[in-house]
Amino acid sequence: MRTMVGLALVLLAFGAHAEDDESTPCDNVETDQQTYECAQYSRTTAERELSVAFDDLLQRIGEQYDGQPAKVAELSKRLRDAEAIWKQLRDADCKVETFDEKPSKAFDAALNTCIAQRSDDRSEYLQSLGLQNSD
Repeated sequence: MRTMVGLALVLLAFGAHAEDDESTPCDNVETDQQTYECAQYSRTTAERELSVAFDDLLQRIGEQYDGQPAKVAELSKRLRDAEAIWKQLRDADCKVETFDEKPSKAFDAALNTCIAQRSDDRSEYLQSLGLQNSD
């Protein structure tokens, strides 16, 4: 399991941060401690990117429905509600995926990796939403 988590972390970190020139805790992961630190970094980075994607979507809604505050408010509320439910589902799914792990740094790394992967997927989804004006 540890090898699989380590490989997933390296792939996740490489994919999510390929354009970054800075070094990260995910560079040259060789030890359990480095795997743990990489998982924490990946989760924090993915959740930050998710927040940016969500904020960008809200801004696009405001621009698309400029001058229509009722539509902006309704769609923004629906998105906030959906995001809250999605986060509950993400966290529940990741708890299922890490069920067999004993509380430890390996467990934390596996949970953080799961949350990072799901958050990256959600960011891509939010960025892909092409809102259409249906006036």
